[in-house]
Amino acid sequence: MQKTLGFGAALSTVAGTIIGTGVFFKASAVTTATMSISLALFAWLLGGIINLCAGLTAAEVAAVFPETGGIIRYIEEPFGRFWGFISGWAYGLVYMPANVAAFAIAFGTQFAGLFHLTNFWIVPVGMITSLSVALLNFISAKCGGWVSSVTLIIKLLALAVIVIFGFLQPGGVDFRLFPIQAGPHRELWAALGTALLATMFAYDGWIHVGTLAGELKNPQKDLPRAIALGLTIVIIAYLLVNAVFYFVVPVNQIAGNLNVSMEVADRLFGGIGGKIVTVGILVSVYGGMNGYTMTGMRVPYAMGQKGVLPFSHFFATLNKAGVPWTAGLVQYVIACLMMLSGQFDAITNMLIFVIWFFYCMVFIGVMKLRKTRPDLHRPYKVPLYPLIPLIALIGGVFILISTLIQQFASTAIGIVITLIGIPVYYYMEKKHRLSDKI
Repeated sequence: MQKTLGFGAALSTVAGTIIGTGVFFKASAVTTATMSISLALFAWLLGGIINLCAGLTAAEVAAVFPETGGIIRYIEEPFGRFWGFISGWAYGLVYMPANVAAFAIAFGTQFAGLFHLTNFWIVPVGMITSLSVALLNFISAKCGGWVSSVTLIIKLLALAVIVIFGFLQPGGVDFRLFPIQAGPHRELWAALGTALLATMFAYDGWIHVGTLAGELKNPQKDLPRAIALGLTIVIIAYLLVNAVFYFVVPVNQIAGNLNVSMEVADRLFGGIGGKIVTVGILVSVYGGMNGYTMTGMRVPYAMGQKGVLPFSHFFATLNKAGVPWTAGLVQYVIACLMMLSGQFDAITNMLIFVIWFFYCMVFIGVMKLRKTRPDLHRPYKVPLYPLIPLIALIGGVFILISTLIQQFASTAIGIVITLIGIPVYYYMEKKHRLSDKI
């Protein structure tokens, strides 16, 4: 694979993948949990801090092993081939396609609303849109990076307009940042836990740039910088946008309202505002979908290169531009099957436990490698070690426990799909042993 991507592409992949649907659709869930401006914004800040600590921690091992495939190597090196395979199975064949499916459903929903189409068109529009994203990425890695960069600029401009015009309004609601407390009929810690969980999907995506490491010109330097700066940009953007929501619209009108961004736009810009924001949301979702498509196909490609998947030669195929298009095609088909459910929240909830389980393994792996492989050349070391890795790990364990308690059914589905990878792993191990004897 060709090293054609620079720091700009890495940064836009981090920020562009994270800023997709969450900033627009998860404000409702966070507000429903807290019914308080102060606690809701604190949840967004705390979620950002946890993910920033997570990103700074994962960046250490990403800089040590700057290879296509990303998380597979981060887990395989400290914990062995079995865990590397299971993480790749969950990440490449479940998590990434599911995210594309969720983004596609969100895109189809907004598109249908903009043009007054029936719900029947949500899934077909989602399938066509995600196919266009895949085809653009099949052209070249630079083309995928270009889409990420352009859509990131557009979505940041749109968010900046909302923020600037929002705070210029006189403000007709009771906007207080302190004291930090839960709203009526809410218990502080329970409300914070539920709200924090809702922010996790909105902040997810920072680790995916690691799958492009084999195509970055200077991965040891650019990966840590892109993750740290990208997450910082996202945290600031999320806090400002959500603050505008609460500054313009009362809390009780945001709770349970998935169209709060349109409502805010109507109040800021008049009747045409809702349509303008809808177009901005479509661009944002498209950019996020591009990030997951671009990075996702590199995971089964890396597994195919190692020969650990059935039909590995198929997954390891590159086109003339050096893009793993066959792996991308498989992920597109899986995403289309998931789209048929039409359930945005169900798909996103299914993912949180599984992916954060492997994130926690990455955090532990960084600390383990510090002890077992002190000789490794580390171009970047996580600052304030071991404090930042411990914050990331504690936050991750909290997310795992909260997800199991609050979303057990959808979490169980994600776990079962991940466990299907175990017999596949042992089948391939047996196949390799037999071929070695021959």
